[in-house]
Amino acid sequence: MLRAMHLPPALTHLRHAALIRFLLGILLPLIVIGVIAEDVLEKQRFAFEQPVMLWVHAHATSVLTALSLFLHAFGGPLPMGVVFIAIVLGLWFTRRHSLAVFALLGLGSSVGFAFAMKLLFNRPRPELWTRLVVESGASFPSGHSTVAAALATFAVLLAWHSRWRWPVLLVGVGYAVLMAYSRMLVGVHYPTDVLAGALTGLACVLGAYSVLGGSPRLLRLDEQVEVNTHA
Repeated sequence: MLRAMHLPPALTHLRHAALIRFLLGILLPLIVIGVIAEDVLEKQRFAFEQPVMLWVHAHATSVLTALSLFLHAFGGPLPMGVVFIAIVLGLWFTRRHSLAVFALLGLGSSVGFAFAMKLLFNRPRPELWTRLVVESGASFPSGHSTVAAALATFAVLLAWHSRWRWPVLLVGVGYAVLMAYSRMLVGVHYPTDVLAGALTGLACVLGAYSVLGGSPRLLRLDEQVEVNTHA
């Protein structure tokens, strides 16, 4: 009788990790985004959004306001564009080519999808109080939240197989949450805008990682590249 073939433990672990990543990091976020987007497209209002925003506004302190204004400027298109380009070029010119492609695909797709969704849904921005910053364009999803979540997810993936896993995870999640909170505090986004944006950034980066193979080898910062020399 033929014995049933058993996968090596390492390969079994990778398959389980890939399945969990797909279900929780890609499929579930896309489902949530789809549910929100359907109501946004039909111009329906979410009952919880106004109370949440009014609570955020009522509990805004000078420190939180100053932090929110800083994150508004730091997370804008120009600073984040410079950060994204610096990451891609830095990885490419240090010969970490696979990581550079991953960064370009993951971070770039998050920006592209957020921009396309803004054009498609064209949701007006909140008008609950005088906004602290000037923003043009549509409200859904939050571009700042999308980019923050994408950047945090990318950093966490790079650090996941190192001793810096938990510090980077805490900093990344904290950065993404603060960015989302700040967009409501300055009055330019609804809660569903920032939620959809964060989930978009997460799904895009994890999706790019899966498309490129989803292997821990892809995330190696110490990638070695052979250089042929001629006498």
